[in-house]
Amino acid sequence: MPVTVSITRHVEPDRVDQMIAWVRAGSALAERFPGFLGTGWVRPSVASDEWHMLYRFDSAASLGAWEASDQRAWWLGSAQGLVGESLRERRTGIEGWFDEPLEHDVEDLRPLPSAPPRWKQAVMIWTAFFPLSLLAGLLLGRFAPGLSIVPRVLVTTLLMTPVMTYLVLPQLTRRLDWWLHGRRAPWR
Repeated sequence: MPVTVSITRHVEPDRVDQMIAWVRAGSALAERFPGFLGTGWVRPSVASDEWHMLYRFDSAASLGAWEASDQRAWWLGSAQGLVGESLRERRTGIEGWFDEPLEHDVEDLRPLPSAPPRWKQAVMIWTAFFPLSLLAGLLLGRFAPGLSIVPRVLVTTLLMTPVMTYLVLPQLTRRLDWWLHGRRAPWR
């Protein structure tokens, strides 16, 4: 069964000539392997750093021989500092990409985003917590003025926890994601 591999790679736009030469060298090496069916690449735009590369072999065994070869290891090593990978996908099927695959294996190679600093998380929670607590306290004071402190805190936390968890904090973190992760404001 033919196997198609798709790899999303990244390269700086000012290094396009080097990338094209590197891709052509890899294609020339892969063509010498039994079972090689073809290769290709596309870019979303001229300014994009993203390259989508495909290569296809007639069987998993042929693909395995290419992927385990010294030639491929040398070729990949020659791109150190030039190329980064973010996604690798392997599909089998008659057409590989148009039919339902018999196998489908996706490996996400992007690094996981780091959590924002704790102090920013604390500021975000307080920003949501203070106005909601104030509003809940005012409403309970108005509609249940005789409620003692323990039932008042119980009712407030029962009502505000889901509101904070499912409504307010997701909205705040989405809108202030740039600040949480130390990026420029979107309007700049």
